[in-house]
Amino acid sequence: MNTAKTKVCSSCESSFSCGDLSTDNKCWCNDFPPIFNLSEGGDCLCPRCFKEACEDKIDAYTETMTPQKALKNKAISLPKQEKLIEGIDYYIENGNYVFKAWFHLRRGSCCGNDCRHCPY
Repeated sequence: MNTAKTKVCSSCESSFSCGDLSTDNKCWCNDFPPIFNLSEGGDCLCPRCFKEACEDKIDAYTETMTPQKALKNKAISLPKQEKLIEGIDYYIENGNYVFKAWFHLRRGSCCGNDCRHCPY
């Protein structure tokens, strides 16, 4: 059964598919961190705009982090994501993965490897 719907992005006005054709009826946006309240964003955003909105919101949040705040941050209690998302959890520099502060916050502690973006 096809549960996907065609929607129009409330930001860029492009058409996109909302929902999934698989049996679990899971939308592509469920792969992103659940950081938005439904009342915040109005209607749905396309994948590109949604990712940009997530990056902006997460970057604003991580910029407020201090080592003391990091120990009791909101990201630890969020449901675990199955896959990492480029631009949110990491970026690639000279062929290497560089993990961003959000990745470290979700992990919940310092690994002791002197990571560039460690908030702890």
